[in-house]
Amino acid sequence: MAEDAFDYHGLPRHPFRAPPELRGARVRHRVAILGAGPVGLTLAAGLARHGIPCVVIEAREGASFGSRAICISRRSLEILEGFGAASRILALGLPWTSGRSFWRRHEVLRLAMLHDADQKHPPMLNLQQCFTEQALLDALASRPEVEIRWRSEMRALEQGDEGVRLSIATPEGPYALEAEWLVAADGARSPARQALGLRLEGESHEGRYLIADIRLRSGHPTERRAWFDPPSNPGSTLLMHRQPGDIWRVDYQLRPEEDEEAAQREEAVRARIDAHLAALGERGGYELLLVSLYRAHCLTLPAYRHGRVLFAGDAAHLLPIFGVRGMNSGIEDAGNLAWKLAAVLRGEGGEALLDSYSAERVYAARRNIAEARKSTLFMTPPTRGHALLREAALSLAVSHPWARALVDPRQSSAVALPCSPLSTPEQGEWEAGPPPGAVLPSVPLTLPGGRRGHLLDLLGPAPTALLAAGDAAAEAHLAAVPGLALLRIGREEARAVALLGLDAPGAGYLLRPDLHVAWRWRRFDASAFGAALARMMGRGS
Repeated sequence: MAEDAFDYHGLPRHPFRAPPELRGARVRHRVAILGAGPVGLTLAAGLARHGIPCVVIEAREGASFGSRAICISRRSLEILEGFGAASRILALGLPWTSGRSFWRRHEVLRLAMLHDADQKHPPMLNLQQCFTEQALLDALASRPEVEIRWRSEMRALEQGDEGVRLSIATPEGPYALEAEWLVAADGARSPARQALGLRLEGESHEGRYLIADIRLRSGHPTERRAWFDPPSNPGSTLLMHRQPGDIWRVDYQLRPEEDEEAAQREEAVRARIDAHLAALGERGGYELLLVSLYRAHCLTLPAYRHGRVLFAGDAAHLLPIFGVRGMNSGIEDAGNLAWKLAAVLRGEGGEALLDSYSAERVYAARRNIAEARKSTLFMTPPTRGHALLREAALSLAVSHPWARALVDPRQSSAVALPCSPLSTPEQGEWEAGPPPGAVLPSVPLTLPGGRRGHLLDLLGPAPTALLAAGDAAAEAHLAAVPGLALLRIGREEARAVALLGLDAPGAGYLLRPDLHVAWRWRRFDASAFGAALARMMGRGS
């Protein structure tokens, strides 16, 4: 696309529009969402996909500024596509599958992420957060279920057994907003978290990174590149990513003795970037677009449900940028929560679904924190001992292939939920396919009309039974279950049969709307299926 399509200053600004509450009307909303960042907007898209209206409260007047979170994972793309909000993001973003890491002048790792004909989406897609948010806003513009209130700020929060009451400050005065449920996706400094007196638990790391966005015309491919102790910037760690619009994201570590204020001055930033680009042989000039500072945190709330208030994204957990888990874990929060909150509001599921949201996503956050902490300790060693261990690993990786795994950046991937309260232990012996708690993999097959596609193309917002064709009684029973979608996989779909282990008539999977497996069976049993479905919907023990 044209360079001017990726102008940070050219994104739309939205005026404040007085809501009916300011005119004295009393409105009770089904769901209020605090924050119109990528997590809040993804949740709004998910609720709309399930037919649930919501109101989004945002203090800004448009999308955020600059790159911020840039790497969108395959799992996030699956969630966004399921919510009808991925097409613009896929059109704008730059997919990538590989990366390289260097120590001084030596290449020590070639990263190759899983990507083959079975995959519908790339493992990673680079797009600046501001453009991701704008793409989501564009997708939501045609959804009447979603109302976004700009230049509106929550000042107080009260909740009772039946809902929440918010005090909202606006340019035209305050008003009270009532909702049955509140989702706080209001960022790292979450006013909702502060209003409830909640604290994140975990650790913050001392390492500081300066982030610079530069516009640079370069022929280098889209890949992740990392340098440890590069000759151009001794003692530093540096990351570089291509973004759309000839914009490159450069992250580099500040040395312990460096002053933060001085390091962010343009002349200091340019000196560091100039040295690095010269070492790469990049001779053209560049435009410096953005400078910011970042610290790594490994923090989470111990629970994400507090009465009628649910937390998601940075309001619930803070993760380091290494491994790109921050925004992606927040999008997974939204994917997990949307169907559950919709089921509760429609009376199809019990409130245990919302308790399961907290249990599952806290588990995922702790798993992400464990992996991200390893990456953070490697990228920003906090002690001389950690630095010596990293140097030993890097020096070994120069000439010993076995040591290169020590340099692996541990990129974000979908977190399985092996102990989910919504899952039922699998029935029978399985040699292939995802177990309960895992996410359904991308499976190629023939779509109606004869074109090739993926199983994901056929899955909608409803719970789904995925069945190996050939058991007429099982098919008849499942087709009659209210609210359940039924998909049959014939033996002619050899690749899908092999990947999912559906090699026996009547074998199948019970899939949650967020594509996690709730149960799978080798021989269909109507009573067992009913119990597994009830458990999945928060109505069974």
